[in-house]
Amino acid sequence: MRLLWRTWAGRIGTVLVGSMVVAALASLVWTPHDPSRVVPSDKWLPVSPEHWFGTDGGGKDLFSQVLVGARTTLSVVLLAVVIAGVIGLVLGALSAVTPRLVGETVAHLIDIMIALPTLILALVLVAALEGSIWTVSLAIGIGSGVVLARVVRSEINRVMTQDFIVAASASGSSTWRTLWRHVLPNIAPVVIVQLSLVAALAVLAEATLSYLGLTPISTPSWGRMLEGLQQSASVHPWAIVFPGLAVVLATLGFNLLGDGVRDAIDPRLHSRVALPTVELAGAAAQRPEAGR
Repeated sequence: MRLLWRTWAGRIGTVLVGSMVVAALASLVWTPHDPSRVVPSDKWLPVSPEHWFGTDGGGKDLFSQVLVGARTTLSVVLLAVVIAGVIGLVLGALSAVTPRLVGETVAHLIDIMIALPTLILALVLVAALEGSIWTVSLAIGIGSGVVLARVVRSEINRVMTQDFIVAASASGSSTWRTLWRHVLPNIAPVVIVQLSLVAALAVLAEATLSYLGLTPISTPSWGRMLEGLQQSASVHPWAIVFPGLAVVLATLGFNLLGDGVRDAIDPRLHSRVALPTVELAGAAAQRPEAGR
């Protein structure tokens, strides 16, 4: 955590993602008002101590809706990241370390799946199955997982050519043991950054599908808020700012958090930072000798 806090990307990403998590957890036990309660007499109220973000055309509290929407978005993000991580690591490893016939077959399968855009896959699954958080998460996880698999495959192939891998194989370590003990820790920074991109994509995809009305009406989300407020954006432009800003900040937060985690756990970046100091120290030590 200390290394993560050393960079501006890590600090800002931690604050933004942490705020989203706090909002999602808070919505489980508390909201200032019932987010689904319609109060016609309170429609389009401005920002006030009673309604921190104002109200919409039905008199529903916008701040309460944003809190509950954070819970929905975070659920989709977590499920999509887990599914993408499992699919990406499994397919990437199979295509890289299995015999050529199996590996090439899996690699071609990955290329075929990549040709299908994630949002198109989401639309197909939502049409085939009922629209739900699980369906959206599954579509995002599969679509992003195959992209991650290609990255994992190339990284595994790169690491497998290193000297320490050759030494591990010479010492009798099996392929799968070498993969688990040596390869996966070395590709972890790249995988984490890719999963942060998956999280950011999940935020946008969930908002898009909700905006298009492909998720249940009973599930509050930022995308559905944007769809409902868009019709009155020219008259009440301030109302649409809050859910839109929530989507932007959540996407930015996951991207910055991924960069910060990569900088914190990648030893190569630390060595690059320490290298100039060592060189300067060596040069300073040699100057008196040169003068003599």
